[in-house]
Amino acid sequence: MRVSDTKKGKKLKTHGMSKFAIWIALVVLMAFFSVASDGFLTSTNLFNVLRQVAVNGIAAVGMTMVIITGGIDISVGAIMGVASVGCALFMGMGLPPVLAVLLVLLLGLAIGICNGFFVYEIELPPMIATLAVQTILRGATYIMTGGLPVYGLPKSFNIIGQGYLGPIPVPVILMAVCVAVGWFILEKMAFGRYIYGVGSNKEASRLSGIRVRQVMYGVYGMCGAFSALAGVVLLSRVNSGQPKAGEGYEMDIITAVVLGGVSTSGGEGKIVNVLIGLLLIGVLLNGMTIMNISDYYQRVVKGVVLLLAISYDKLSQKRAQKAV
Repeated sequence: MRVSDTKKGKKLKTHGMSKFAIWIALVVLMAFFSVASDGFLTSTNLFNVLRQVAVNGIAAVGMTMVIITGGIDISVGAIMGVASVGCALFMGMGLPPVLAVLLVLLLGLAIGICNGFFVYEIELPPMIATLAVQTILRGATYIMTGGLPVYGLPKSFNIIGQGYLGPIPVPVILMAVCVAVGWFILEKMAFGRYIYGVGSNKEASRLSGIRVRQVMYGVYGMCGAFSALAGVVLLSRVNSGQPKAGEGYEMDIITAVVLGGVSTSGGEGKIVNVLIGLLLIGVLLNGMTIMNISDYYQRVVKGVVLLLAISYDKLSQKRAQKAV
């Protein structure tokens, strides 16, 4: 009995340490860059960090749900790209911005459901299925645009990516709303409990009456819709539909989600901590930029951070299994 209690205590202690590690890392990183650069700890720069992470933050809400089920979606950056270009083309055809945005959100939802079909029905590995979809979408954006940017957006559309509500950038507000929606789904709705259940044990969830098919289609569909919204914000921010929009964003998003404590094996993770993971990545990149560190080195650092985050996740799982 005492041995069991000791193991349980160790497990809780490890869980508590890992829970606050990301917060401690963020504070330490901010303190370092504050000392290293006078321009870092200013309200202007901190709002700039928030604006920079907003696009990834919106897409990370859907990615969090997918990874909690034990899956992954490599196509999120490509969905952002096709949504960005598609929205620009729709408005170029004379459609009102609101209708153009709604159409690309439905497009993102449909692409996500397609991903869910290949993952659940065909039983393809999520990484392979979404990588194939990513390749298809990247090709589609170049076909749609002929490889050229799409210009001529209405001035009113700029508010989504460049506007402010008081001192707060509109993209930051949109990110906060999306995070709140994701938190409500995961923490307050039965569907959220089903997501965690499927990630913990898909077969047990099926036997307990959970409709696993609906859960899988739902999370991948929402991931596609959130990614499309992120693409709309990106379009408004750069004021043109770029064929390469969103390229490479999927790695930053996955890194932030894993840094936020969402287990790559599924069944575990909180969206609030994912927000801290996003801020950590944003602060890291912003600080390195202020210090004039080359983009080449920044890519290396991002790769190392992702590798360390996944390694820490796997080691934590092994420790937890030994403690049981």
